[in-house]
Amino acid sequence: MAVLAVLIPPLMLGVILMLGRYEDVVLPPAPPETDPPETRWGSLGR
Repeated sequence: MAVLAVLIPPLMLGVILMLGRYEDVVLPPAPPETDPPETRWGSLGR
C-alpha cells in the first residue's frame, strides 16, 4: 500500500504533463487577436 501511495502521485503528474504536450501538438494555434484593446473593452477603462 505504501508503494502505491508513493508511486501514484508522480505517475498522475506525468500523465497530466503528457496530456498538456499532446494538446499543444494536436490543437491548431490560436488565431492572432486583430482587435485593439479599446474595441474589446469599450469605454470601461475611461
